[in-house]
Amino acid sequence: MDRPSPLPTVSHDSSAEARAAAAPVEIRQVATRRDLDRFVKMPWSIQANDPHWVPPLLVEAKEFLNPRKHPFYGHGAAATFLAVRDGRVVGRIMASDDPNFNAQHGMNVGCFGLFESIDDPAVAHSLLDAAAGWLGARGRTVIRGPIDYSTNYPLGLLVDGFDTPPRIMMNHNPPYYAPLLESWGLAKAKDLYCWWFLDPHDMVRKWRPRIERIAARTGVRVRPFRVDDFDADVQRCRDVYNQSRVDNWGFVRLTDAEFRYFAKQMAQLAIPELVLLAEIGDRPVGFSITLPDVNEAIAPLNGRLTTFGLPIGLLRLIHRMKHVKTARMLVLDLLDGYRRRGISELLILKTLDYGKNTIGYTGAELSWTLEDNYLINRTIEAVGGQRYKTYRVYERGIGG
Repeated sequence: MDRPSPLPTVSHDSSAEARAAAAPVEIRQVATRRDLDRFVKMPWSIQANDPHWVPPLLVEAKEFLNPRKHPFYGHGAAATFLAVRDGRVVGRIMASDDPNFNAQHGMNVGCFGLFESIDDPAVAHSLLDAAAGWLGARGRTVIRGPIDYSTNYPLGLLVDGFDTPPRIMMNHNPPYYAPLLESWGLAKAKDLYCWWFLDPHDMVRKWRPRIERIAARTGVRVRPFRVDDFDADVQRCRDVYNQSRVDNWGFVRLTDAEFRYFAKQMAQLAIPELVLLAEIGDRPVGFSITLPDVNEAIAPLNGRLTTFGLPIGLLRLIHRMKHVKTARMLVLDLLDGYRRRGISELLILKTLDYGKNTIGYTGAELSWTLEDNYLINRTIEAVGGQRYKTYRVYERGIGG
């Protein structure tokens, strides 16, 4: 499979490298199709030699940044920047402003995301200065990230767990990124935990009697998503999602357009038996969404679905999706008042049972949870989850 067209490289001659390192850093706001192409391909120059990095699909990366296609731009704004030195792209960053978040929380925060940089503070600082300047011009006084638009999208800098690949919609980065961000004055705002399930002790069998008691005691019924009642079940999930997370750190409610956007994406990937709704009577009180880890399938495609105009990558993707062996539970939400009744355990174990014993998954990630969400973290540990990755969100004051 051909790689994306390569970016200019620096000579291995030490004197040439020294001259390049001494050259000034130019920050350029992405404004042309060529700049956009260089922006989305930039990660290859940083992470291509990392065996655990998963190259994103270029077509999806461009769509994510397209104001005409992404629903975030219906209420928010964003700008992307390239760092160029001696004609070579050496870094990138996105700044984004979500008025809905600030209105919901009474704050004045903007975000940076999609950060990539060579291991050079001058480059990283120039990029962060550009993002902070753009946000400051919009009146924001705090910058927080890495966050791609909002906490409903990929976020966090990997600070622990570099020896395993990222799962679907999760970030991956070199270890030196944390010192780069911290050297600009960014400080930890919150850590996010990722959990891995192998079920070596057959937790489902051991917990089955308790699962049955939970269901009988609470009157809860857990059922798969109804594809034939798609719109109604999407609305049920949205109601629970927006109500259950309203007090969570960093959360912002999804707009109708954003939720429909997610629903259409999930519909292409989801297995109905792994999208579960918990109901008491006719009232939805919780739900979970677990997706096959598409990263398993796209990793060998090196970002491309076509070669010489032929859909070779697409055909390989379709074939490989049939053989995915891992998954990610990316949503586990319960309404307030239903969180200490064993319903979370019920959703996790029913997912584990179907994934392991019906589909044949060999492992799954549950992510992410807040470091100080002690209730859910204890619940996950109790049913066999092991914390294996940590992502960090940083923040710093700007302006003034």
